[in-house]
Amino acid sequence: MQTKKIPERSCIGCKEKKPKRELIRIVRTKEGSVEVDFTGRKSGRGAYICNSVDCLNKAKKSRALSRALECEIPSEVYERLEGELSKNE
Repeated sequence: MQTKKIPERSCIGCKEKKPKRELIRIVRTKEGSVEVDFTGRKSGRGAYICNSVDCLNKAKKSRALSRALECEIPSEVYERLEGELSKNE
């Protein structure tokens, strides 16, 4: 019996590979807005981050999210992400 392959993605903060379901997706839509995608199904360019405020701070400091999504990230997106992540910890 073959086991199903679990898709993995790299966190843009700590660079660790983890199963896609454990990470939060941030997406830049075709309209150019940046949103948090909890379903993982929105269309657009996506980047993944661990469910940790530390990883978010690393990504923010290194501007990894801006590079991954190829656009400037509004501070409201970082604030919303920080709020969501601090709830989960």
